[in-house]
Amino acid sequence: MQKYDLIVVGGGFAGACATISASRQGLKVLLVEKSNCLGGTATNGLVLPFMPNETKINGRKTSLCSGIFMEIRTELEKRQAMYYESFLEEELKLILNRMVIDSGADVLYHASLSSVSYSCGKINSISVLTIEGTITLEADYFIDATGNAQLAYLSKLPFALGRDADNLCQPMTLSFRVGGVDERLFFESLEKLNKIYKEEQEKGKIKNPRENILVFKTPIGGILHFNSTRIVKKNPTSASELTKAELEAREQVYELYEFMKKYGKGLDNSHILSTGSEIGVRESRKIVGEYTLTQKECIECANFDDYVALCNYDIDIHNPEGSGTSHHYFKDGEYYQIPYRCLIPKDTDNILVVGRCISCDQGAQASLRIMPVAASIGEAGGVAIALAKKNNTNTKMSMLKSYKKY
Repeated sequence: MQKYDLIVVGGGFAGACATISASRQGLKVLLVEKSNCLGGTATNGLVLPFMPNETKINGRKTSLCSGIFMEIRTELEKRQAMYYESFLEEELKLILNRMVIDSGADVLYHASLSSVSYSCGKINSISVLTIEGTITLEADYFIDATGNAQLAYLSKLPFALGRDADNLCQPMTLSFRVGGVDERLFFESLEKLNKIYKEEQEKGKIKNPRENILVFKTPIGGILHFNSTRIVKKNPTSASELTKAELEAREQVYELYEFMKKYGKGLDNSHILSTGSEIGVRESRKIVGEYTLTQKECIECANFDDYVALCNYDIDIHNPEGSGTSHHYFKDGEYYQIPYRCLIPKDTDNILVVGRCISCDQGAQASLRIMPVAASIGEAGGVAIALAKKNNTNTKMSMLKSYKKY
């Protein structure tokens, strides 16, 4: 295959937006994705809704994410594929396909990253496993948008896993959908249902450690989305533990559904429609970058000269050991900045990392991991590579002074 200016590995919100932004700047870009669609956890993991990233400035509600993310959201709205912050993932797949292709980028589906040729701070090429066998791909620059920092990991770059004390990551969740629901009856009974759920959990009759039933409406009447399984103390970067997590989560889906059907209302004619094709991973590897953003800096609403994205989604830490979720909510007008240096793996020249695996601690990651922010970080990464290519320089120098002029 031809050599590219940029290869993006991973087609979630971060990777898709990085691809679109770089390609729109005239770069020849290839987006490599292991599945058959773009959207990442939103499409493969059935994860919704879009979590809020907005605040009031001078009394006016203001989004902290604009750019390509808002283009995607606007297209979803035009296609009547939104219900408040929930969306139709099949429509999202089509929209992302069209936006990436219209930008001029190439896409390679069903291609799993298998190895990396890395030396002296640079990736020279990557190998991906496809239906044809192993294919080697070359580029001047690379973006890791895998969510798990897989490209950086295979390059043997340093990373952190989970929280500092014991490396435990936030729990994994397998989302699922239930159809044929009388929504009015179900939500009328939800408060009582959650009370019985806690009682049954205390008796040991509910194995799922999550503290409540988390449910969202979808754009399609009679179909509810449940984000309520919880797999703790499993390493999402271990193949064997990830497999155990998937097996356990599917049992939790049916445990919860059967419980709700027994004690709830509105589910007499219901059925499980689908589960995510892969479990949702909140947290795994995080690179060690030129700068590491901390929870303390987020709470203090830190500012940086080289910021590339804004965030004020609450610091939402699901207990890595069991029940409970801790929160730090930002007040109106409060938000923090995400510095570009968090995207640069330490001591590298042609690699950026975008999305939830940038350089940060667990608390910061618990806030910035949401899809709108991942999209903003990805878009910035694409622009940075375009500037590096234009100025014939490395990733360290590409945006520190140039981004504000873009």
